[in-house]
Amino acid sequence: MAKNKTSNKQLPVHNPATLPPQEILDLFKVTFNEELYVEDIEKLQADIQDVKSSLFNREYIEAFDDDIKRTAYCIRWSSSRAMAYASLFAFFDPIKKIIQCHSSEDQAVLCIGGGAGGELIALCSMFVYSQNMTKKFSTNNEDVAESPKLKLNLMDIADWSSIIERLENQINEKWLYGGGNDTLNINFIHDDILKMNFNENNVSLSNINLITLLFTTNELFTEHKTESIRLLQKFNKDCKSGCHLLIVESAGSYSHITVGRKQFPIHFLIDTILVGVRTGDKSPSAWSLVSENDSLWYRCDPNCDYPLKVENMRFFIVYIKKIK
Repeated sequence: MAKNKTSNKQLPVHNPATLPPQEILDLFKVTFNEELYVEDIEKLQADIQDVKSSLFNREYIEAFDDDIKRTAYCIRWSSSRAMAYASLFAFFDPIKKIIQCHSSEDQAVLCIGGGAGGELIALCSMFVYSQNMTKKFSTNNEDVAESPKLKLNLMDIADWSSIIERLENQINEKWLYGGGNDTLNINFIHDDILKMNFNENNVSLSNINLITLLFTTNELFTEHKTESIRLLQKFNKDCKSGCHLLIVESAGSYSHITVGRKQFPIHFLIDTILVGVRTGDKSPSAWSLVSENDSLWYRCDPNCDYPLKVENMRFFIVYIKKIK
């Protein structure tokens, strides 16, 4: 893979193209008010520890097998991730233009493993900011009403539907003031990306502008290596020219996948399957590397107000684009 590293090793705490980090945290605080603001917080802490133990052992299915665990994860970790994701998405102008619908066409995003709410809140923080700016500076209400629409497809093997519903209700109430349904479509899909029928779920890869795999690729390959490779091959076959793919995974050991007795960096598989020269006819790949970074930091604002600890994040990224 040709090196095209991002120049920064640290993302900005707040990218001005998004809502501020404190507003992101405030949405979590309002959404999960009943769980966060109780006299006895020990039950929530125990649930968080239960999830943490499963994740440490890479028992991904067990970590999210009921609503109690899913809620605990969202409260504890999605809040931090939403701030980091917002800064990351806005860091790349092409992704920012997709989310903020800078073109005249409707835009569609597919977040694989996106049920926990981090991607949803990050994407909405960019979209809402853009909508607010458009309304502020527009003198023609018809232009606002005819703005292109953004469809967010959040797909996950665990049933995050109740979590997404709670977050969506607060997005509409606190950020969109009840007026977001005409321009923002949030679609949660409870299915296994490795087995699902895209048509049955009203999702077509040929219509997707951006695919995200955020802290999901390792999980997929841990559970099903062969099927995960086939999924990437499906991207080769079905994604349209101009589609963007952003892969994020923890830096360090979690960025490696064990195949047989050997370990390979995830970006090696991306290189081999998507970006590298194809075997056989040696024809150039249909994907082009936009950016990559082996160790990118997001450090939270220490002054942010949240009942639980918000964590800094260190991760690697691979960002590619379909060119044919």
